[in-house]
Amino acid sequence: MADNSNSSASTPLSVVLIGCGRVAEKHLKAISKLKGLELKAVVDVNPDSAKRLLGSVKGFAATRIFNDYKEAIDEVKPSIVSVTVPSGLHFQIAKYAMEHGCNLLLEKPMTMSVSEAREIFELSKKTGLKIAMGHIYRYLPIVGLVRNDIAEGKYGKVTHGTIYVRWGHGDDYYNSAAWRGTWKSDGGALMNQTIHAIDLLIWLMGSEPEEASAMIAQRIRKIEAEDLGMAVLRLENGALAQIEGTTATIPSKHTAEFSVFCENGQLSMGLDSGKPHLNIFTVKPDGRLKKLNGYYIRKQFKEGGIFSYKCALNPHLGIYKDLCDSINEDKDPIADAYSGFSSVDTLLGIYKSAKEGKPVELPIKDGFNSTDMTGFFD
Repeated sequence: MADNSNSSASTPLSVVLIGCGRVAEKHLKAISKLKGLELKAVVDVNPDSAKRLLGSVKGFAATRIFNDYKEAIDEVKPSIVSVTVPSGLHFQIAKYAMEHGCNLLLEKPMTMSVSEAREIFELSKKTGLKIAMGHIYRYLPIVGLVRNDIAEGKYGKVTHGTIYVRWGHGDDYYNSAAWRGTWKSDGGALMNQTIHAIDLLIWLMGSEPEEASAMIAQRIRKIEAEDLGMAVLRLENGALAQIEGTTATIPSKHTAEFSVFCENGQLSMGLDSGKPHLNIFTVKPDGRLKKLNGYYIRKQFKEGGIFSYKCALNPHLGIYKDLCDSINEDKDPIADAYSGFSSVDTLLGIYKSAKEGKPVELPIKDGFNSTDMTGFFD
């Protein structure tokens, strides 16, 4: 069992990081800035990748390296296991870590299967261990404040929401690793590039999906999965959510935006080639529009906390801080285990709808795996 006796606010929580790929450097930078964490080991089947990662951030050069995650967990007995391996490996590592008493920081998606995601969620409830999902958009400044105001009814009834993620990737991206773009280990533009935005949109709108209707296509990229997907979700509160996700756009022009429309207000936030933009409006009693950007910016500066503006540069800083607080104070993380299950269920519901050519009820009751899409484009 992991040693969680060090989970007091004054003693650092021990961390084992499994997977030394692209996103792992963001984890190391976040860990390096938090006194409440201590990296004990990294794990990768390629020792050169592990050494390169540890050399990329000052202060970690002497960190232990393992090539077997079970050996690392058994020997180190960490409080937290951070999982940054390809998506198809998430389930087996997450389950083993939790069965050995470890809390988790788990990159998206939680798993590639509805039944496996449900099992991890149920295991979290049974053990009381915390899972912080890598749903980075929840940790950006201002979005939490807006979400609370929407939930409290400040803007009236939520009518609908929209997101688009036009995150172009060329063949070099997909050729960089054999698992990219595969149904078994990665999924396509919706599962990989768009899941963050889908999670955030549903979180902001304050209601769970009950039905998904979708189409997917393969337009430019020669991969197993889709490079373009579009879907409409019906939420339990009656609101509709429209989704577009694609990697078949210009790689040098990454754009993403989400919008929420309410009876008495609307929010739009996004990125265009790395430049953020924000527009929040409400309707005054006389019918005129009032822009609230300044109000929320001032409020966020005043409150600070895990939604500090440092998180805009590296949202993993907020995720780790939130997970530490959740362990020490025995509360749920902002992006908790249920959010991991729900996002997988929603994404696979979208895939299932595309496969069957009809709307799909959510949550999925009979189980569905990403590999059930194998051969869809053949």
